[in-house]
Amino acid sequence: MTNFEIKETENSVEIVPLDPEPEKERPSQRRWLMPVIITVVALAVLFFGIRSRLNAEARLRSVTAQMAVPSVSVVQPKPASPAQEIILPGNIQPLISSPVYARTDGYLTRWYFDIGAHVKAGQLLATIQSPEVDEQLSQAQSTLATAQANLNLADITKTRYEAMFQKHAVAQQDRDNAEGTYSANKAMVEADMANVRHYQALVSFEKVYAPFDGVITARNTDIGDLINAGSSSTAKTDLFHIAQTGTVRVYVNVPEEYSRGIQPGATEADIVLVEFPGQKFPGKVVRTAEAISGTTRTLLTEIDLPNPGNILLTGSYAEVHLHIPTANSTFLIPVGTLIFRSERLQVGVIRNGKVELADLTPGHDFGSEIEVVAGLKANDQVVMNPPDSLVSGQQVNIVQASLPGDAQ
Repeated sequence: MTNFEIKETENSVEIVPLDPEPEKERPSQRRWLMPVIITVVALAVLFFGIRSRLNAEARLRSVTAQMAVPSVSVVQPKPASPAQEIILPGNIQPLISSPVYARTDGYLTRWYFDIGAHVKAGQLLATIQSPEVDEQLSQAQSTLATAQANLNLADITKTRYEAMFQKHAVAQQDRDNAEGTYSANKAMVEADMANVRHYQALVSFEKVYAPFDGVITARNTDIGDLINAGSSSTAKTDLFHIAQTGTVRVYVNVPEEYSRGIQPGATEADIVLVEFPGQKFPGKVVRTAEAISGTTRTLLTEIDLPNPGNILLTGSYAEVHLHIPTANSTFLIPVGTLIFRSERLQVGVIRNGKVELADLTPGHDFGSEIEVVAGLKANDQVVMNPPDSLVSGQQVNIVQASLPGDAQ
């Protein structure tokens, strides 16, 4: 029941309703309301907990499925150049090199050129004093003179006996003896003349001449040295060493696997020396040994190199860059793509989103890259750094594709 309050003012009377008094809650209402609230809260907590767990499991399954498909980076094979370059060590040697020996015994009286001197063929290098040889020449000349005198006498006797024999003044035996004496003296003269020529040659050897145009690279004697004739191994008898360096030779040992590409007159080479940084000296293969060494399994190859001004010093170490044509069309791939297994050398190739293990026939190894003779195509995508678990038919994701030649 609503209560009212009457308020009187000067001009009117106002009836104002009063707020009803709150009814007191009954104990039975409080008993069933609290369990309902608790039940609702519990159901809500259970619902949201189950839902979050189901969402987490779904996310886990999705992540697990994604992780089960490995991600790989790939690279395309790079076509090999039609001519490959190999670098080998070589030695620079003169075109002609020869020691100069004495041909007679004696003492060196004078030398005319020292090391580094450029000489012409036939130019006098040194003189040797050989008094014994000079005396032997004089003796041989005297012996020859005696033999020639005896020959003249035998000739006169033979002529006289021949005339007397025609007149039947002497016997046949006397005529034959005269002719025999003449022939014997003639042979003695010829022998003595040969002996004189021998000693004349020895005397001429007292002067040592340059055998060809070149540069003196060594002088192994000095004034007053005792000179021994010849090239006996028991004594140091070479007086000079001379080399012709207008053109130099570079000898290099080419491995057997590259030997078929070496063609004299056609194969080009660049010579690089540390004393000429950034500079290459072009040369050409002129000849080979045409035989593989059984010890080193290499082919001895000679490269001739023009040397105007003699700027290339003989005996120098050189890097020889040989340009060898390739016989077949091949590819280059980084060594990081290779799979080494018991079957054979393989790589992983991506085809239709799946991996196929391809067998390779390797060629030359260039360190960071390897040549592939067979087993790949130009448009293949090769897996970089393949895991050990990679198998054929496996699904993969490509995360990065490199252009040919980018991966090293």
